[in-house]
Amino acid sequence: MAEILVLYYSRGGSVANLARQIARGVAEVPGCSARLRTVPAVAPVTEVAAPPVPDSGAPYVSAEDLLQCDGLVLGSPTRFGNMAAPMKYWLDGLGAQWASGVLAGKPAAVFTSTASMHGGQEATLLSMHLPLLHHGCLIVGIPFTHSELSHTRSGGTPYGASHVAGASDDPQPSDEEIILARALGRRVADISQRLAR
Repeated sequence: MAEILVLYYSRGGSVANLARQIARGVAEVPGCSARLRTVPAVAPVTEVAAPPVPDSGAPYVSAEDLLQCDGLVLGSPTRFGNMAAPMKYWLDGLGAQWASGVLAGKPAAVFTSTASMHGGQEATLLSMHLPLLHHGCLIVGIPFTHSELSHTRSGGTPYGASHVAGASDDPQPSDEEIILARALGRRVADISQRLAR
């Protein structure tokens, strides 16, 4: 059974909802399952620690999750055209995993959510690709064979799945965003199986 790690940070629920859609897409590929995980928030005061287990939602990611996954899908809200600090902080702590090549050769994809249509989605997705490339991951996007990319009036890019929450901060993805998120999950799962052959 191929297992895809769907790892995210979500503050308002939009990224968590996309993560669940991506996990559904992974599960649509026979012989594949998704492992949902999150990263803890960071605090401006370094002495403040997160509880060892989140109050709700997915458990925190562990080093074992990276060892056991056959693929990785990484999600973060957009903060000024970049990933949120908790995701960056977690990535910055992966020196040992980088040195040992834990993620080398594994397919990886990214996803995000913004409050506005031009809120930096593509810049965020591309910035999230960079550490994955340093780890030796094989970047997976969404090809334009998915017609929703050409017709969406909200999120969805070839660089990864995305959601536009809007001024009202609606965490529920649109129909096109759901289709594209699930397609991304299926692609990573399918490619992980092909690589294992």
